[in-house]
Amino acid sequence: MKCKLAHDRIVAAAYRELADELKRELDLHLEACPLCRDEQRQMLALKAMADANPVLEPDANLVARSRQRLNAALDALPPQRWYDRLSQRIQISFAGLQAVPVAACLLLLVGVGAGSLGGYNLAQKRAAQTPVARASHTQQAQTATASQAGAAAPAEIANISSIVRQPNSHIVEVRYNQMVPQRIEGSLDDPAIRQLLMLASQNSASAGVRDDSVGLLAAECTAGHGCKAEGIRDALLVALRHDKNAGVREKALKGLESYVSEDVHVRNAVLEALLNDSDPKIRTAAINMLQPVQGDTSVRQVLHSVADTDRNPYIRNVSRQVLSNVPEMGIQ
Repeated sequence: MKCKLAHDRIVAAAYRELADELKRELDLHLEACPLCRDEQRQMLALKAMADANPVLEPDANLVARSRQRLNAALDALPPQRWYDRLSQRIQISFAGLQAVPVAACLLLLVGVGAGSLGGYNLAQKRAAQTPVARASHTQQAQTATASQAGAAAPAEIANISSIVRQPNSHIVEVRYNQMVPQRIEGSLDDPAIRQLLMLASQNSASAGVRDDSVGLLAAECTAGHGCKAEGIRDALLVALRHDKNAGVREKALKGLESYVSEDVHVRNAVLEALLNDSDPKIRTAAINMLQPVQGDTSVRQVLHSVADTDRNPYIRNVSRQVLSNVPEMGIQ
């Protein structure tokens, strides 16, 4: 058996969807192949994480709003010409001759295409209104108060150009660009300042600005200043998972440390960092953060997998040390 086929059967076996005779073949292959045994251990660890966090059904209101938006997008489509209708009828007739899954896929593609075209038309209409909005913005002053910035929607802000915190103070100056450069100054507790910091953590093209914004947001989380209610925690989770700068990810991880015990979403993000982050320093910090929750089944599974199979010997040793703190969970 080739390893590629074995990997497919490992997944099926993990979900108990592999026939007995195929499972026996897989077991024989695993006995002789250490690489596939490592693949099986990692698969079982990831499955344990998934089982610990079942998928939630979407909110009924969200489904209703999504259908309304799709209907609005379809209504915005221009009337079809006669040859478009003829082509559509031919496609529908052809789909009726196919199996049900194929027909479902075609219907899905038609729905996606209609939604995309409706969104394009809406974007064209908004673009036509841009000169009017630009003329209005150029009449504003180049500086704005924090209360004025609160009225500006994130979509109206082009980018965040700089973030400066006054020494020994809770005051932060954020400079951002609309049609002309703007700046505001206010406390870290100000909702407008927080909104701009969260925007900078995700949308700025400057790694330095992201580093400054994530650092301030992480400090707010560490201090327990409304980290969850204002969406700051979500911004840190996004930075930890997706930011390309290791320094930014490290600050985001530090800001989430206080919540690894109480928030399963934070715990899962830390486990993902341990398994996938390219920076050994961040992975080591993730292991140390998981010590208070090492009794959790998914955490133990991941730590055991890393301790047994990780390519980095230092990471393996740190994982073993954490597991050895609890004798009944340590590695034999």
